[in-house]
Amino acid sequence: MKPELSVVIPVYNEEAGLATLFARLYPALDALQMPYEIIFVNDGSRDNSALILSDQFRARPDVTRVVLFNGNYGQHMAILAGFQATRGNVVVTLDADLQNPPEEIGNLLAKMKEGYDYVGSIRRERQDSAWRTYASRAMNRLREKITRIKMTDQGNMLRAYGRNVIDLVNRCNEVNTFIPALAYTFARRPTEIVVEHEERAAGESKYSLYSLIRLNFDLVTGFSLVPLQFFSMLGIGLSFASAALFVVLLARRFLFGAEVQGVFTLFAIAFFLMGVILFGIGIVGEYVGRIYQQVRGRPRYVIQALLEESTNGAVQNEPTKVKV
Repeated sequence: MKPELSVVIPVYNEEAGLATLFARLYPALDALQMPYEIIFVNDGSRDNSALILSDQFRARPDVTRVVLFNGNYGQHMAILAGFQATRGNVVVTLDADLQNPPEEIGNLLAKMKEGYDYVGSIRRERQDSAWRTYASRAMNRLREKITRIKMTDQGNMLRAYGRNVIDLVNRCNEVNTFIPALAYTFARRPTEIVVEHEERAAGESKYSLYSLIRLNFDLVTGFSLVPLQFFSMLGIGLSFASAALFVVLLARRFLFGAEVQGVFTLFAIAFFLMGVILFGIGIVGEYVGRIYQQVRGRPRYVIQALLEESTNGAVQNEPTKVKV
């Protein structure tokens, strides 16, 4: 029977919490009383996550499928691989750390039945550290102004997507992307609901400060040219300001003769302008780097194996697949 619901869960070094995830996820989905499938994507875990997922597949092969990467390609590549494997009319993404309760999936589906094709989620009370909460809110506001993509809580991966959105996402071949934002651009009727948020069941967060910065760079540069346009306007403004400063200094030279009191001020201005130039070069480098990664044409991820039950009930382990 074709599933109506597909749940995609990326997994990376989550062996400590997988048993708890299984204990809550399957009963929550069984309670929905609808055909479903769960697609776990092992993103090159270095612990025993792949083995645990394989055992779970053997325990529930009727609703479980496992995609095994040959290396670590990142959370969003894992989700994209899961999207490619989905068969349901509605696809839900869920993190494996149980910070988003699986019991909330029913609320997402209820909202989808109202005619929406994209349902995001907003954490009611975030259980993250204070600095991470404030940094996330600040980046949310900045991102919305730059990209015009309205996501109240961009860091929350508990989301539901209609089949029409998933099919369009699967047609994209971007090397770097931010899936919730990409899906938002394709959705006809997006909305958001408030969901509960819990502390991580086990293990540690896989996102460091650098990873979060990189993620936001991908989000901004992948969906807007505003940073480049901003520096173009800034360059024009600084050029006019420099010309005005030159006229003022030239006039003072003729009126008051040679002056040395303003040397340190000029040094400060010069260092400031050099900082602006270097920052602008960095912004340009982000866009150039994205182009470079795209034109190389290397695979976005490599699937080592796909564990799924074939139509005759036999266990199927497909050979290596490469996704460009």
